Order: sequence, then C-alpha cells, then structure tokens
Amino acid sequence: MKKDLLSILDLKADEIHALLKRTAELKEMQKGGTPHQSLQGKSLGMIFEKSSTRTRVSFEVGMFQLGGQAIFLSPKDTQIGRGEPVADTARVLSRYVDGIMIRTFSHDMLEEFAAYADVPVINGLTDLLHPCQILTDLFTIREHFGTLEGRKISWIGDGNNMAHSWINAAARLGFELTLACPEGHRPADTVLGNALKEAGNIKVLDDPSEAARNADVVNTDVWASMGQEDESEERKKAFKAYQVNEELLRHASKEAIVFHCLPAHRGEEITAEVLEGKRSLIFDQAENRLHTQKAIMEMLMCAK
Repeated sequence: MKKDLLSILDLKADEIHALLKRTAELKEMQKGGTPHQSLQGKSLGMIFEKSSTRTRVSFEVGMFQLGGQAIFLSPKDTQIGRGEPVADTARVLSRYVDGIMIRTFSHDMLEEFAAYADVPVINGLTDLLHPCQILTDLFTIREHFGTLEGRKISWIGDGNNMAHSWINAAARLGFELTLACPEGHRPADTVLGNALKEAGNIKVLDDPSEAARNADVVNTDVWASMGQEDESEERKKAFKAYQVNEELLRHASKEAIVFHCLPAHRGEEITAEVLEGKRSLIFDQAENRLHTQKAIMEMLMCAK
C-alpha cells in the first residue's frame, strides 16, 4: 500500500525519528563521496504551481544523487493548466512516474491528487502545511543539539503553513512549542484544536518576548507569503512588534539558535544582524533541505 506525506501527522513518532536518523546517514554519505543510489531507475514528477528555489533544487538534485531523475512540470506547460481534472492528471502520471511532489496553493487540490494517485505523493508546500520544511528543521535541531528531547521551540510571526506544521510536529513528538502571533493572524482553529486534543504542550500568545523566553530555537517567516502580496502594507503594521532581533533574543536561552525557512526580508520579520549572526543556522537549515528530501523520497519510494 502506498504512503503519502501530505502532513507531519501522516508519520508516527518512530517514523519521524527513523527519518531523521536516515537523513544524517545520507548527509554523511554525500559529504564523504559514498554512492547512495537507492532510487536508481526511478522517476519523480514535480508539479509547481508556486515558484521555488530550495524545494525545486533540493528535490531535483536529491533525486539525481539517489540515482533517479526528477521531471519539472509547471501548469502552463501541462494539461492541468488548461483545465484537465486533477483526478485525471493523477491517474495518468501514476502510470509514468514512481512518486509525485506537489507545491501548490490549495491543500484540497493536493489531497484530491493523492486520493487518485497510485504512487506516493509528497507535499512540497501548500497554503495550509509545509511538512518537508519542518522535518528539515527537526533534523537541524537534532544535528546541532544532539537530540530533540527537552527542547523548547518558539515561533514568532504569522500563523501560517509553517506554524501549522510546527503545531503538528509538537503534537506528534511532544516538545514544547510557544507561538506569538498578532490578533487576526493566528493559526487556524482546526489545526490548533486537533493538535491540542493530542497534546497540551502548545501555547499561542500575543507577546513575542514571552514566547521566546528560554527558547532553544527562535523561528520566523515572512509576514506576507506568496499570494498575499496585496496585504503587504497592512501586514507590516500588524507584525511590527514581531520582529526577530537582538532585543528579542535576550529572552531566549543563551545557546538559542535562529531559524528562517527563506526567502527573508531583512529589516522586516528578521534583522540582518540576527540573520547573519552567530546564532543563525539559517543556511545550514537551507542546506539540510537536500538531505531530508532524499530521506523522504527514499522512505516513500522504496516502500514495499
């Protein structure tokens, strides 16, 4: 039976830990020049309705390093962009490729595609969730601190797809997560409510300083995501007090690290001083997309 990765909640806790362990192994193999072509002869179809740097390159290069090939598919170059039903595209592509990664706006579209596909489907990002990024971030925390156990994660800013996936990860793994989001920009009630049924280790506050207190990881994202450009000025006003800067970091742990999934707007959600500073693991985080993506594809596309 095929397995998809549409949400962190598609994985059990032990599967997440196994995935992070395999990510470390694959990273070591790549750094050491050890061949690791577990997907030789396999193909990944990549559907992009949203533009991308890290997602596209990490999946494409990762598939190449695993011995397979990745095929870039944009709506303007395929029949899905001319109105072909999602179900038809899913069934046809399933007969050509061994896995499909989708980066799109609508999570409903992703779920419909997965329902009709006969091969594993990976969520490369939707407006609701971004599981691949959070798995990368969990790996980066594990790599830096040696363990996820006992870590406190702080999210500062928009209650967006990143915040939603952090909430799902906290519910699944049990680490402490505190989010600071302005009124009107909090996580979706459905995502938060479902997580709180599973775990009581998640808090949503108004005060970013309180959310960052004693945090091991201080995490943020842009204030206006793709598709929200027309809200940019309003959002700058709403999020003005939610910038990750040196003053905010004084409330965090002395060993705290800083994350941002990129692209970043220096001087808005994060200062250049912090992004380029000694606490920042942002570019390690970005590099680790490659290694985590490889572990995800291997887990799903090598499954019996």
